[in-house]
Amino acid sequence: MGISSPAARLRRGSIGAVCAAVVVLLFAALVAPAARADLPVVYNFPTALAIGTFAPNDDPPGANDYGCRPSAAHPRPVVLVHGTVENKNVNWRALSPLLKNNGYCVFALNYGAWLPGPYLGLGPIPDSARQLSTFVDGVLAATGAREVDVVGHSQGGMMPRWYIKFLGGAAKVHTLVGLTPSNHGTTLLGLSTLARFIPGASAVLRAGGPALEDQRQGSTFNRTLDAGGDTIAGVNYTVIASIYDEVVTPYTNGFLSGATNITLQSGCIINFTEHLGVAYDRRALRLTLNALDPATARTPPCVPTIPGVGG
Repeated sequence: MGISSPAARLRRGSIGAVCAAVVVLLFAALVAPAARADLPVVYNFPTALAIGTFAPNDDPPGANDYGCRPSAAHPRPVVLVHGTVENKNVNWRALSPLLKNNGYCVFALNYGAWLPGPYLGLGPIPDSARQLSTFVDGVLAATGAREVDVVGHSQGGMMPRWYIKFLGGAAKVHTLVGLTPSNHGTTLLGLSTLARFIPGASAVLRAGGPALEDQRQGSTFNRTLDAGGDTIAGVNYTVIASIYDEVVTPYTNGFLSGATNITLQSGCIINFTEHLGVAYDRRALRLTLNALDPATARTPPCVPTIPGVGG
């Protein structure tokens, strides 16, 4: 029997080590979870409207994963609150997946059912605020978080103020971001304009709903909500408004004393996004991300947009 040289033994040992390493790497590749692909983000309101109108109870992509646990980077779940004659699946098919892709736990509710069908947010706003309160409690219980951030569109940017001011929400909400919110109501012109843009909404608005009167400029609801000041200490408020808002009229009715008030077209005159497209507008959504996490703020994009679409 021949005696192996030290060099031969070293070669055999090296080959064995390499083979073992290859086996380990192959096994790790088999058992390791696949990298999570980003959810698609649809920057197009008409597309979302077509989907969400026929599936109002479906969750928008990325929302309502009750197994989600907030990270150290994003310790607060984000609750999304839709607008009048909308629903969660119409309103949040851009922001929900965008937040999820950025590492947030995201939750979205439907509220304010008044008439049959997919058009929500028509019930009395104080009742809707109580629905939001119950929903937030469920999110906090499921995630173990102490506070949430809230992002709302239109009525959904204003209604949480009632929750914060009168229903104990000030202790549970860290930041409220309103996208073209109806904070100080709107004129009847704005409500009738809304009806023209959403198929079937005209009949719904003619049938009425308490939320319509509540959002009328100067209503009893508005006066009660605004009494004593627009904001509550300890909560961060951001308003993102558009000079082209055709629903909240005048658009400055969205602004709050004590808030960071942003006009979408400030620094971007080629942005023509208005009320309906704002939740699908890249600039508005980047501003929203900045408000939720100022430490990672970026300059919002400025690209041409089309009214009623976003982009």
